[in-house]
Amino acid sequence: MVLKGLVYLWLILAFGFGLSGSVSAQEPFFKGKTIRIIVGFAAGGGYDVYSRTIARHMGKQIPGNPVIVVENMAGAGSLISANHLYKAARPDGLTIGHFIGGLFIQQILGKSGIEFDARRFEYIGVPTQDHYATGLSRESGITTVDQWMAVKTPIKFGGIAPGTATSDIPRLLVATLGLPIQVIDGYKGTSQIRLAFNSGEVHGINNGWESTRSTWKNEVKSGKLVILLQHFPSRHPELSNVPLDIEFAKTEEARKLLKVGAHSLGPTARPFVLPPGTPKDRVQLLRKAFMATMKDPEFVAETQKANLDITPADGAELERNVKEIFNLEPDLAAKLKEILQ
Repeated sequence: MVLKGLVYLWLILAFGFGLSGSVSAQEPFFKGKTIRIIVGFAAGGGYDVYSRTIARHMGKQIPGNPVIVVENMAGAGSLISANHLYKAARPDGLTIGHFIGGLFIQQILGKSGIEFDARRFEYIGVPTQDHYATGLSRESGITTVDQWMAVKTPIKFGGIAPGTATSDIPRLLVATLGLPIQVIDGYKGTSQIRLAFNSGEVHGINNGWESTRSTWKNEVKSGKLVILLQHFPSRHPELSNVPLDIEFAKTEEARKLLKVGAHSLGPTARPFVLPPGTPKDRVQLLRKAFMATMKDPEFVAETQKANLDITPADGAELERNVKEIFNLEPDLAAKLKEILQ
């Protein structure tokens, strides 16, 4: 009788442990976890603002409702953060990188210091596809591209580093259109360039219009920043009176270089990525959560209030766009390398 009771007890305990294990196995991986978004630029710039806005809303779209925090790892035009994500971050889905997509072209061009292979990252998506625009300070006295071309003294532009649109597109404009520009590299982000612009240290900026409209709102509204050129296949609806760079290109080579070196940057400019080797199920889960965030009414309301454009692309589309960059013709790659490096 005692033996029979012990058997029943053992069965009850075994069932209990099995049920507990089954429940535990179904527990969402992200429950009780913290996801870090590592931004490759200083606080206050467009990349930082987009990341912090996403971080406030994306957690509720992920099973387990993890906390999402933002850390800034500025330096070398976000290259430090990109290398960190590739080499040092654990591929567990708890570290997301947000750096400038111009580094993908720089990999093709053999930029010194790149320690990643962009084709091996796992891609989550982009919140917006940048329409790059170039603007000058009102104090420069220049209001048209034709006036600018006639200037003898180069206009100083604030740049972050090769691989960023702040540095690369101005250098491309020198080579393709002959615009007098001197790029001053070394700023940690567009927020620092804005300070230099307002103090008169530099007089020009190239940046995504979506970011400029939000983080340079006062300069745009007051007319202190005058937008003279945009770098995209077609004009942005809000910049319908601003000409495209390609309208001033006088040779076929110049047109091709602008298409490859400037126009192709927009769709991949603001990638959110995971380290290579992140489990595919977590990649898919984060991709789904990212796109759900883009449609979340509270997120949309906050982005509208902050004047942030949301024209997202999912991880699969972003991955295709990145791989397309690696189909660059060898002769154009050689010319771009000469210009940008």
